[in-house]
Amino acid sequence: MTSLKEQTQGALTRILQARQSTHRVPGIAGGVMRAGGLIWSDGVGVADIDSPDAAPTADSQFLIASISKTFTAVLVMGLRDQGSLSLDDTVEMFIPETTHAGITIRQMLAHVTGMQREPVGDIWETLQYPDRAGLVEGWNEAEKILKPHHRWHYSNLVFSLLGEIVARVDGRDWFDSLQARILKPLDMRRTTLGLVPPNATGYYVPPYSDVPVREPVVDISALASAGGLASTVDDLAAWASFLADPVDEVLSSDTVEEMSQPQIMADLDRWTLAWGLGFMLLRSGDRVFVGHTGGMPGHISGLFVHRQARTGGICLMNSTSAPDPAALAVDLASHVLDHDPAAPEAWRPGTAVPAELVGVVGRWFSEGQPFDFYVKSGRLEANMPAAPAHKPPSVFGRVSDDRYRTESGRETGELLRVTRDESGRVVKLNWATYLFTREPYAFGEWLEGTDGG
Repeated sequence: MTSLKEQTQGALTRILQARQSTHRVPGIAGGVMRAGGLIWSDGVGVADIDSPDAAPTADSQFLIASISKTFTAVLVMGLRDQGSLSLDDTVEMFIPETTHAGITIRQMLAHVTGMQREPVGDIWETLQYPDRAGLVEGWNEAEKILKPHHRWHYSNLVFSLLGEIVARVDGRDWFDSLQARILKPLDMRRTTLGLVPPNATGYYVPPYSDVPVREPVVDISALASAGGLASTVDDLAAWASFLADPVDEVLSSDTVEEMSQPQIMADLDRWTLAWGLGFMLLRSGDRVFVGHTGGMPGHISGLFVHRQARTGGICLMNSTSAPDPAALAVDLASHVLDHDPAAPEAWRPGTAVPAELVGVVGRWFSEGQPFDFYVKSGRLEANMPAAPAHKPPSVFGRVSDDRYRTESGRETGELLRVTRDESGRVVKLNWATYLFTREPYAFGEWLEGTDGG
C-alpha cells in the first residue's frame, strides 16, 4: 500500500465536492484503492439531513444494489471451479420446474439470455418482491423477449435466479453461501443483507425543490443476489483489492481474469462498455475498468478497478437523483493513475538462465518479422519489437522437454515447440505452428534450404 500526495488528496476531495454540489446529492462517500488497500477516502455533505454536521465516512453503510451481482458471479464461478456446475449447464439442470429450457449459466452471467429485465408484477411500482418460491413461479411466467446472444439485455430477474441456483447447488441460502465463501475470508464485516447502522439515509431530491424526500427502505427478498447488499467504502476497498489481486481461498486469479474477458458488447455505438461474466467492462480513454454500478431507492453506487494497475475507485451516494456512479468511480481512480501513479517496481537481477533456454533466447523471425525471446525471473517470455508499448509480452510455461505453453499475452494457450539438431543446437521454433528461424525467410525458403527437412 502506498500513500498519496496531499495535492492529490485535495483534488480527489474536490471531485467529490463538485459532484455533490452540481447534482445536489445530500452525501457522497468516496475512496481509492491501490495495491491491496484503501489509500484515500473522504465524505462530503451529510449521511442524514437530521445531522447536518456529520458527513458520511468510510464506515458509513449505503445500499450497493447491483454491485451485489459481482459477488453472485464470483460465487457461481467458485462453484464452477470446484466442479459443482459448468458454464454450459442449463437452468433446468438445477431448477427442473423451469419452463424456460436451454438457458446456460454463461448466458445468465453475461446478460445475454434474452429474458425480460425484471420479475413479473411491476415490482418497482408496488415495491412488493417475491420470495424464493415466488421468484421461480414468476420466472416461468416471464417473457423471453430476445433471442439468446442476439444482444446484451440487462436482467435483475436472471441474476435473482442465479442466486437461487447458488442456494440449491451449495445447499444453503445465497447470503449464507456469500458469508462463508467471500465475506468471512475477505474480512468484510460491514457488508450485510440490508442496512446496519451507522448507515446513510436515502433520499430523492426533486428537480424543482431543494428539500430532499426520504426514500423507503425496501426488502427485495429473493432479488437479494441481484441487488440486496449494503456495504461501506472500507469493505468495498477490500472487494476492489480482491478483484485486482485475487486470493485463491475465494477464487483463483485465472478465473477472475476469465470473468474479466468480454462476452458481449453492451455499447454498440461507441464500444465503451462490454460485459464479462458478471462484470461491467468500462473503457475510459486507453484503460478498461472492471466493476459494476448499483441503484436502489435513495442509494446510488459505483466500484471500478483497473486491474493492471491494481487501482480502483469507489463512490457511494444517498440520492436516487445522483450523477453517473461509473463516471465518478472511474474519475477518482483515473486521477490517481494520471497524477499520482505508483512507483514502478524495481528491476531485480535474475540468478541464472535455465540450461534448456540458453539456445532459445535472442532474436527469431517469422514471416519476415522479428520476435525477441528472453528470460525473466527464470521464465521464457517473448515480444515483437514493433508491437505497441501497452501490449504485454507472451509468457511461457514449461510443459515438457522443449515444449512450452503460452500462458499469457500474444497467442495465449498455444504451444511453442523447440527443435534441435543432433548436437543439441536449437535450429527452429514452432509457435502456434508458425515457423520461427534465426534469419528471415519467405514462405518456402526454409524448406528449400533444408531439402524439405
